[in-house]
Amino acid sequence: MKIYAHRGASIDFPEMTLRAYKGAVDDGADGFEGDVRITRDNQLILWHDADMKRVAGYSGRIAEMDYMQIRRHYPEAILLEELLELARDNKKEVAIETKHPAPTGSLVEKKVMELIAEEDSLVQITVMSFSWLAIENIRKINPLQPTVALLGDHFTTLMCRFTSARYLGPGVRLLRAKPELTHEHRKLFVWTVDDADDMRFCSDNGVEVLITNNPSLARKTLGYH
Repeated sequence: MKIYAHRGASIDFPEMTLRAYKGAVDDGADGFEGDVRITRDNQLILWHDADMKRVAGYSGRIAEMDYMQIRRHYPEAILLEELLELARDNKKEVAIETKHPAPTGSLVEKKVMELIAEEDSLVQITVMSFSWLAIENIRKINPLQPTVALLGDHFTTLMCRFTSARYLGPGVRLLRAKPELTHEHRKLFVWTVDDADDMRFCSDNGVEVLITNNPSLARKTLGYH
């Protein structure tokens, strides 16, 4: 089972910063996970929320701000291309989640796929989304691109049945509630697994990728050396 750092080693560092991802390298993570939004000037920024309030204490919305404006309020904000460069330099895999809803619609998938196309094969990249439409848009752009259909608490059955995604992405609580997901013919990316018992549960049930804020604990719990 591979261990991906959820927004970096965010148990110890501010989420989705270079410090967090470099910390994940030091912790021995196999890959990085990060959320992507589009700024007003069409930059692919690593940012989870629609606005800056929780992280930076500022109410500005990401889609309505230029990248350098965001940096003025939060100097550690980084672009997706910086994460891919770090992954390439350290031989790490990357899982990119495109965030929705967004005022620019499917533009985020288009731009992410354009950036991926520029990358060489040294970085293994998977694209994830809770949006069924986002996954299908990616398939139209490149049918060979590996995708993960993230599963929320609602519409799980429909997403499982109709998505073209190669992998499924349940939260660990959902997986415990619906262990039959392990019997699907698709491998699982499970988030956000920070409890040692949950880590062992994932390992025992054939999970492909464990996504955690604490990759160091995951490696220790699972006996990885």
